[in-house]
Amino acid sequence: MLTGKQKRYLRSLAHHLDPIFQVGKGGTNDQLVRHINDAIEKRELMKISILNNCLDDKNEIAEELAEKSKAELVQIIGSTIILYKESKDYKQIELP
Repeated sequence: MLTGKQKRYLRSLAHHLDPIFQVGKGGTNDQLVRHINDAIEKRELMKISILNNCLDDKNEIAEELAEKSKAELVQIIGSTIILYKESKDYKQIELP
């Protein structure tokens, strides 16, 4: 679990990032989760955008993606999800 201070730090780092993946009307699937796992291992911190045509609840999508990718949910802001997972091989972020 992340502390409030750590989440605040990660939000400041994520501010300048662009969303890498988009969740559309198809919702989440195993292929999307597999791609997120691969990308988050290399980046540690990522944004995921939820499109307007997605009918599912954004909070449920965020929880599902975080759970399936074993990542921490940093923030849901608007239609953007920020996820963090400490990398084993490509560690770049030192949490306070």
